[in-house]
Amino acid sequence: MRSSAFRRHENRNRLLKLLQEGELSLEGLLPWSSNYTFLGTVRDGELQALVVYKPTRGERPLWDFPPGTLAKREVAAWLVSEALGWGLVPPTVYRDGPYGPGMVQLFIEHDPDEHFFTFRDQNPPEIPYIAAFDVLVNNADRKSGHCLRDPSGRIWCIDHGICFHAEPKLRTVIWDFAGQPLPPDIVADLERLRPQLEPGGALREALAAYLSPEEIEALRQRLEDLLRTKRYPLPGPGRHVPWPPV
Repeated sequence: MRSSAFRRHENRNRLLKLLQEGELSLEGLLPWSSNYTFLGTVRDGELQALVVYKPTRGERPLWDFPPGTLAKREVAAWLVSEALGWGLVPPTVYRDGPYGPGMVQLFIEHDPDEHFFTFRDQNPPEIPYIAAFDVLVNNADRKSGHCLRDPSGRIWCIDHGICFHAEPKLRTVIWDFAGQPLPPDIVADLERLRPQLEPGGALREALAAYLSPEEIEALRQRLEDLLRTKRYPLPGPGRHVPWPPV
């Protein structure tokens, strides 16, 4: 069974088990990454899938994020995407690997020459959701190249290692909706997320393994702010676009 079948959300539990427990072998480093990022394969009998592996020990230290936390933030982003029911982030787990614990994420087949700037005028339906998602998770690095289109035309978003800071950090190339009302479907999904982030909520409990209590509470507050305004925010003061933008 190939990973393309998994991306149609078939056998989701089998995929997660494969990512978490399958034998991980590495094919080599992926280019253009600021941290050590490997392409690999996970196997369990006849099941196999291409994956991206980012070991914690290969993370470049950042002045404003605690060391050794970026891989866990990638898993937290997937948990939030799944809790919303948006399916924006490829299935992601935190596990041991050849270079120690790190993030293992399903690799998305895509044309590297395609990214947000090349398909934005086609108005993919996922983009308003990605824009709202980035506000919610406080994404400090939404580059155009972090939006991928798979062979079926579906848009995915990747690289969430510098999200969830307790202080405002939103930097994104997707300001297309700034100041506009959130679509009703997005508001409804955010409303359904609210109890999951309250004390004892399922998402809050799951995130505790990957984020600090302060970061989880800041996530809850950003959700409340979005539901209060029901609008995409305007760019704040200071730098609000990542560099390089692609």
